[in-house]
Amino acid sequence: MAEKNDYVNRELSWIEFNYRVLSEARDKSTPLFDRLKFLSITASNLDEFYMVRVASLKDMVHAKYAKKDIAGLTAKEQLDKISEKTHQLVDLQYSTYNRSLVPALKQNGLRIVMEHEDLTEDEAAFADEYFHKNVYPVLTPMAFDSSRPFPLIRNAALLKKKNEKEAELEFAMVQVPSVIPRIVELPEEKDENGETQRVVILLEEIIERNMQSLFLNYDIVASHPFRIMRNADFSLDEEEAVDLLEEIQKQLKKRQWGEAIRLEIESNVDKQLLKILKKELSISSEDIFQISGPLDLTFLMKMYGLDGFDHLKTPKYTPQPVPELMNEDNIFTNIRKGDILLHHPYQSFDPVVNFVRSAARDPEVLAIKQTLYRVSGNSPIIAALAEA
Repeated sequence: MAEKNDYVNRELSWIEFNYRVLSEARDKSTPLFDRLKFLSITASNLDEFYMVRVASLKDMVHAKYAKKDIAGLTAKEQLDKISEKTHQLVDLQYSTYNRSLVPALKQNGLRIVMEHEDLTEDEAAFADEYFHKNVYPVLTPMAFDSSRPFPLIRNAALLKKKNEKEAELEFAMVQVPSVIPRIVELPEEKDENGETQRVVILLEEIIERNMQSLFLNYDIVASHPFRIMRNADFSLDEEEAVDLLEEIQKQLKKRQWGEAIRLEIESNVDKQLLKILKKELSISSEDIFQISGPLDLTFLMKMYGLDGFDHLKTPKYTPQPVPELMNEDNIFTNIRKGDILLHHPYQSFDPVVNFVRSAARDPEVLAIKQTLYRVSGNSPIIAALAEA
């Protein structure tokens, strides 16, 4: 008979999988910009893991569900082990970023300004002008008090009223706007060898540098970016829902104010500021990740997309055409001739898009039924279905 020791817990197994993705980012034989992409994937994977799988376990603990899984662990025991493993994983992510990737990028002509204090005089002037012209108009600073719910925000500050010696410290926030690119490119410069190098800085560093402009009557005591991850797990009773779309919209709105299950903040955070965040979010110490580097490494996918570094990426693969469809006949005529096997990603995905698009426009088609998984923002499949 199988014993509990014969099994590996599903969630801990998933963390091991993410370690394997991370190993691709740490492999120096992988093209440099591909390594950025792999590190970004580990970050987005971890976000989804926390918002859904960890959130589900937390719901079980709140419901006092004590049944053990097949590997012999309760939900609480799983959470404890996940927290330990995840902190180790995050440490390794940032060790990879700080000690391996950032120096390698600099050697290859791309300097990342890690902290706004490291800007040269000319770069600082450029960043300040960029802030006042592009960023300042879209920012909304918010003071915080207990009458307002704690929002999804990315920058926090401790303030003290000017010219008041005994003034109490106040807490305020400003959200890093998503309508502006997070990677801001500064003017090119010459490195120590006289070679031209490109320079980038992250938007939150420019905002932090200019926080004083947002709170003119205050002195900034401390300012740090932070990031909240909330419980995004929800279930729908499709049979009971009168209007499924309306029910989904309702659940998504509720999700914005779900339980805080993970807090990421700079490792050098002011202790008073951290204490306020911890209290207002009702978050435990094991769910706080003090980060030595930029929060939310998914920005590295945008870094991968920077022009001019194709020599540091795996050459793009061009999917091959499908022989059975290389003719003038329409998709339905070709299907009637016999089965067609499509082998992705080695063969082109265009026939699938063409199939759905043709079906959407064909008056003889009564219905289109399919399962859609992880649809992109500008999906031609969705456009075709909307047209249908």
